[in-house]
Amino acid sequence: MLGIGLWALMLAGSGVVHCYLWIRLVRDTTGPRTTARRLATSGVVLSALLAPATRMLTPLFDPSDGGGGRFLAWPGYTLIGVLLYLLLALAVLELPRALLLRRWRRSAGQQAGPAPVRVPATAAAGPEVATPPAPAPAAAAAEPAPDAPGEEDQRLLGRRLFLGRAVGTVAGVTALGTVGYGMSSALGDPLVRRVPVTLSKVNPRLSGLRIAVVSDIHLGPLLGRAHTERIVRMVNGLQADLVTIVGDLADGTASQLGPAARPLKALESRYGNFFVTGNHEYLYDGVEDWLDEMRNVGVRPLVNERVEILHNGAHLDLAGVEDLAGEEFGRGPDLGRALGGRDLSRPVVLLAHQPVFADEAARHGVDLQLSGHTHGGQMFPLTAVTSLVNPVNSGLGRVEDTQVYVTNGAGFFGPPVRVGAPAEITLLELRSPLPV
Repeated sequence: MLGIGLWALMLAGSGVVHCYLWIRLVRDTTGPRTTARRLATSGVVLSALLAPATRMLTPLFDPSDGGGGRFLAWPGYTLIGVLLYLLLALAVLELPRALLLRRWRRSAGQQAGPAPVRVPATAAAGPEVATPPAPAPAAAAAEPAPDAPGEEDQRLLGRRLFLGRAVGTVAGVTALGTVGYGMSSALGDPLVRRVPVTLSKVNPRLSGLRIAVVSDIHLGPLLGRAHTERIVRMVNGLQADLVTIVGDLADGTASQLGPAARPLKALESRYGNFFVTGNHEYLYDGVEDWLDEMRNVGVRPLVNERVEILHNGAHLDLAGVEDLAGEEFGRGPDLGRALGGRDLSRPVVLLAHQPVFADEAARHGVDLQLSGHTHGGQMFPLTAVTSLVNPVNSGLGRVEDTQVYVTNGAGFFGPPVRVGAPAEITLLELRSPLPV
């Protein structure tokens, strides 16, 4: 659950963001004291409250398929996605908007101010000279100056209003179009990626072993039992030797979302199905309940332990550790326990939810680490942010002598939007450097 301090920070951040949105989308597009401005301002205030309320209040509702959480989550999280791309589009348009306004102001300034009156020269008066306009009669001078702006000021005001509406329209269409595309990507079938991985300790007999990798399913108010059934159908179609679920299965307790996870019982593999916890398993009470739920559906949790896989007469060690988030609850990863006493001539594949654990894995001689957690960034430009804080953000990489594969995940968290980081299910095929 979120703390009060974080709630206050979210509300303050939402207020700052929406002040900027009000300036660009309301003040710049409507006239003062108009009905349109009043209605638009009310909409901005509602958005400023709904966006943080979605993250703060959704966990208080039942996240199951029939629960009330979805009635807040769907509009709220979709709004957050739209706000992100509205801000991005408006930021991109700031420079051309400022340059155009500057040009118009200069043009208006050059045309302002009265022109001097030219008086024809006479023979006696000498050359033609410029004289200022005659002063107004005393009665006229006593009259107050008119309040209405001049013609150039009126033209500039009209141009500013036109520009504000054009910028708002472009930003709005861009945001809605991007979110529409991103929702179709997030809510559609995950991509299937087939990735060969060559490991030095894989001998020709072990070569060809296929490992299905699924992570970040995120069952909750937006993704329920039908999502699990789709994943099971797609994974079974890969005919994998091993199935691995690398954390963040659900956003709720096992009592709430256990029924949505039960289609996992239909998973098919040659040597078994395995699970490790992610950070979201620790956000709600009852991580042990989720481990029991996995055992009940035939998916074995690896809690700082390893199993031996025998394939074509050759051995592979498959190890799994608890997520780093478990350290706050007296749990957490223990790679020494998971790998202690193993045969160092065998290749070891480690399931660890967060890619940052690869530094520890490399120190223990892990050959391949399978992770999730990043979602590949999920929504551009957040992809750049996750790339900065993870040694591998998406796909196959390396940390020292350990290869690391990070899947984008099969679900999503927060906005039901994926842009630049499609959901995926991966089939890794181990390869030997030696000829088969």
